[in-house]
Amino acid sequence: MREAIAGGWGTLAAMIRAHAFRDGLLMEGELLLGDAERLLEDEHVFVWIDVEQPDDEEIDALGSIFGLHPVTIEDAHHLHQRPKVELFEGYAFVVVHPLDLGSKEGDEGLIDQELHAFVGGGYLATLRYGPGPFSLDVVTRRWRAQPELLANEGGGFAVYVLIDEVVDGYLSIIEAFEDRADDLEDDVFSVGAAEDSGIALQERIFLLKREVVRLRRFAAPLRQALDLLQEEPKLAGSPLAPYYRDVTEHVIRVTELADNIRDLLTSLLEVRVSQVANRSNEIMKKLSAWAGIILVPTLIAGIYGMNFAGMPELRWSLGYPAALGTMLLSGSILYVMFKRRGWL
Repeated sequence: MREAIAGGWGTLAAMIRAHAFRDGLLMEGELLLGDAERLLEDEHVFVWIDVEQPDDEEIDALGSIFGLHPVTIEDAHHLHQRPKVELFEGYAFVVVHPLDLGSKEGDEGLIDQELHAFVGGGYLATLRYGPGPFSLDVVTRRWRAQPELLANEGGGFAVYVLIDEVVDGYLSIIEAFEDRADDLEDDVFSVGAAEDSGIALQERIFLLKREVVRLRRFAAPLRQALDLLQEEPKLAGSPLAPYYRDVTEHVIRVTELADNIRDLLTSLLEVRVSQVANRSNEIMKKLSAWAGIILVPTLIAGIYGMNFAGMPELRWSLGYPAALGTMLLSGSILYVMFKRRGWL
């Protein structure tokens, strides 16, 4: 098993970081994973261990260090879990999904990183799966900025900051999606959009709607998870209640915005499909009108092109100009009729 040194942010193994805080202040010196169990006995010490891309051996070792329930350890071995909080005796198992927008210009896709956390009164263990820009350095800076809360509330405050950073990321993303939805609305109702029968615009609408629904799927369960987390007095005592209410309000805002954007995009998609259908109908009307205009001259030319000897007017000296005149007159009458009806 890989062992990490904590004190500064340098580690022997870049995939594992172990840190200890005494009375809310970061302890200097080396901290091996094997020392964590000893430090947990000190009520003034808060221990944080972070493992990126953990293997089975490391998960089992964390279970042994923190005395985790076998069900928790089994859950930690499995990925693609929905956001949740599960309460056990003295600790909670938390699953969240930090998200970030794609880095490429015009890329609507979300980058998803799955994060599992074991949180007790005096410790937090985080397991991170998958690539992603989410940085725990921001989380630790917030811990160090409020040492009193970290010292007094321990894991409850630590996991609040973690979830709050994830939800703040959701807010930034949903606001970016809101701007994109507004741009799409302008494009759908812009001059000339109804004349465009291409599928590029509806494809953009569909892709954005898909990512909005995906974001909501990650955010919505956090409301219930936060309510459940507050039921554990060791993790969410009364001093933390305003903080948890604040992050819950942010979750509600994200889900409500996601619902509004999803409904808007659904309406835009329906409007766009109607525009394309109307454009197709306009094209068919024009084709039908021109086919009708050409029909009479074609019929006359077809009849008199048979050249039977007994056909009337075949040897009439005015037959040729009469046929051309009839063709021109009938085509002109039909053209005027279709033009007045808006078919041409």
